[in-house]
Amino acid sequence: MTSYPAPINPTRTRIGWIGTGVMGGAMVSRLLSAGYSVTIYARNLSKVVHLQSQVALLADSPADLARNSDVIFTMLGHPSDVRQIVLESLISSLNPNSVIIDHTSSHPVLAKQIFDAAREKNCWAVDAPVSGGDIGAREGKLSILAGGNEDVVKWLNPLFDVLGKATFVGGPGKGQSCKIANQIVVGANLMGLSEGLVFAEKAGLDKRKFVEAVKGGAAGSIVMELFGERMIGRDFRPGGFTEYMVKDLGMGLDVGAEQGDDVVVLPGAALNKQLFSAMVANGDGKLGTQGLITVIERINGK
Repeated sequence: MTSYPAPINPTRTRIGWIGTGVMGGAMVSRLLSAGYSVTIYARNLSKVVHLQSQVALLADSPADLARNSDVIFTMLGHPSDVRQIVLESLISSLNPNSVIIDHTSSHPVLAKQIFDAAREKNCWAVDAPVSGGDIGAREGKLSILAGGNEDVVKWLNPLFDVLGKATFVGGPGKGQSCKIANQIVVGANLMGLSEGLVFAEKAGLDKRKFVEAVKGGAAGSIVMELFGERMIGRDFRPGGFTEYMVKDLGMGLDVGAEQGDDVVVLPGAALNKQLFSAMVANGDGKLGTQGLITVIERINGK
């Protein structure tokens, strides 16, 4: 076994993973391909058959996984899942000097609680939500927004380097705060791109020529590169679910009040949350966030 601070080694460091959806499954696959031993806990075993074919191991419970892992990753859906699985199941079963990395887009306050609970067990926790979507997960090009202890984050870099690029952004909870800020920017870009494409079509422009013409200028963005063609081609398969964007923007709007800080006024994020919520209300919450264009189209009678 390899626990902090002994150097991470693929032949000795035991990895545990909970959460094997679109993003998590691709990230586990990369770690397996890099030679790491990965044990998975999954409630639906049919979703991890492809990972078992890569010699992933299975745990009977989160507690069983914790007892047999040095570094544990979680990539879950909602803060309530994180609270239930991490705080109520994993923490009590951790080995000394284990490290928990939560990749879930969750709440900064919850991340601080997890960090404190881990330290009481002589362990460490890092809140490390990611940006880059399904493509970034498959290609190992995720932006990993890491909060916690800087030395622990540096120690984890051999693992993070398999998945993308980690940036230490501050103490416990700061990774989650950084992700919320990221989602505010991404949401605004998606709205702008959706409206630009709808306007271009109404004006009689070829949408692909429009994107090609503007992508090298100020209107160009990673969002345009990732989602422009998907919007045009009506490919709304999820890299991240729209319902999760609603959750993330909601945390951004609420987090100041919940922490007792001065509330940040975010009119654009509030509007975007309503537009993404309209997708959920239309039954499209499991579509990718690029499906926002369908809301703008409906508003315009298409």
